[in-house]
Amino acid sequence: MNYELMVIFTPVLSEEDYKAAQKKFADLIKENGGDVTHENPWGLKSLAYPIQKKTTGMYLVLEYSAPSDLNEKLKIQLNRDENVLRHMITALDKYAVQYNGRKRHGVNADSKTAEA
Repeated sequence: MNYELMVIFTPVLSEEDYKAAQKKFADLIKENGGDVTHENPWGLKSLAYPIQKKTTGMYLVLEYSAPSDLNEKLKIQLNRDENVLRHMITALDKYAVQYNGRKRHGVNADSKTAEA
């Protein structure tokens, strides 16, 4: 199955800590039989509403394929990490995977053909 993980980390992380946190979760996926297909660190963004009295957060989006039992292990680690404000794992169907692939490669995601 293909999944997308979005994590919001606390904004007080240094750049090194943010990179280490990204690596930690990507490595966790790889160690448990998963494969990270795309990693997209968004960096510091404003939140729609305060979480734990914070108005900004460091975003990370990971696209991966993995056996479904990995998600429980991942959720446990995300819940244990005090640097994580929020997280969401979404199952991607084949159309979402194709859409994300087209979007990443600069092809107009809405159309089926690339325009010259």
